[in-house]
Amino acid sequence: MPCGPACGRISQGEYMDVRGTVFDIKRYAINDGPGIRTTVFLKGCPLRCPWCHNPEGVAPGAELMWREERCLGCRACEEACPKGAITLSAKGPVVDETLCDMCGECARACYPHALEQVGSVMSAGEIMSEIARDSVFYAESGGGATFSGGEPMMQPEFLRELLKGCKKIGINTAVDTSGYVDGEVLSGLIEDIDLFLYDIKIMDNEAHKRLTGVYNVTVLDNLSMLAGSGRKVVVRFAVVPGMNDSDSDVDALGEFAASLGGVEVHLLPYHNVGVGKSLRLARSRDPEVFTTPAPGVLGSIGERLARHGLSVRMGGQM
Repeated sequence: MPCGPACGRISQGEYMDVRGTVFDIKRYAINDGPGIRTTVFLKGCPLRCPWCHNPEGVAPGAELMWREERCLGCRACEEACPKGAITLSAKGPVVDETLCDMCGECARACYPHALEQVGSVMSAGEIMSEIARDSVFYAESGGGATFSGGEPMMQPEFLRELLKGCKKIGINTAVDTSGYVDGEVLSGLIEDIDLFLYDIKIMDNEAHKRLTGVYNVTVLDNLSMLAGSGRKVVVRFAVVPGMNDSDSDVDALGEFAASLGGVEVHLLPYHNVGVGKSLRLARSRDPEVFTTPAPGVLGSIGERLARHGLSVRMGGQM
């Protein structure tokens, strides 16, 4: 749906004071649905995929990210903390989580931006103002707003307000989801979502549990429900060599997706951008590192999926 005449004229007072935690807003996005889009990344995810490319979106609350190459050792962060929760060591700032309340004073005091707070609480009105800024590009390109994460449906009331705000002014909506969400929550949001970008990790139930921490029964049940709802659904499959790219994995996906009817599959290559971000978030263990698919691998997987009668595209652009 093209952007309507009200686009660009947003009054924050029109929206309920619904607030949520967001870790990024990306304008001019071209890989998160059709046309030029604004992608809003909501924090919190119930899955723990070892190849996650947005590890800063997993925890529901704000976090601190540290870039060693920018740090001057000036101790401004340590001095700014009102709780005395930060001590600067040779390996960077050490945060006492029992004292830290994520007020953000340390990050604001860090003028070389070595320390950054990831995740901010924002109102639906603030987000809608950001989305409406590029309404002319949505209208010209057939774009709109995409809500990603993390798992955006972990903040259902916030997401619902944003979706309804977009529909009110004629902005196309897409949601990038893992599908691991309560069916009633999903059903309550369907009406205001034009496109589902539905991430499938792996079809085998036990392997899904081992790799992500949860079984995929809910994921597949919700996908079946969506496919029968009449909404447009694109299955996105991130190819991780050695994890989910065997012939049996691909055929299982092909058979299931084909049984849904009318579902398109997009193949995405694993990339390691999430590794550096995990290290900067000072995770308790080193992140796992996987290889990117070799040239021709995605093409071969696409051909195998096409034998099941599926429409297959490479990458997220539509």
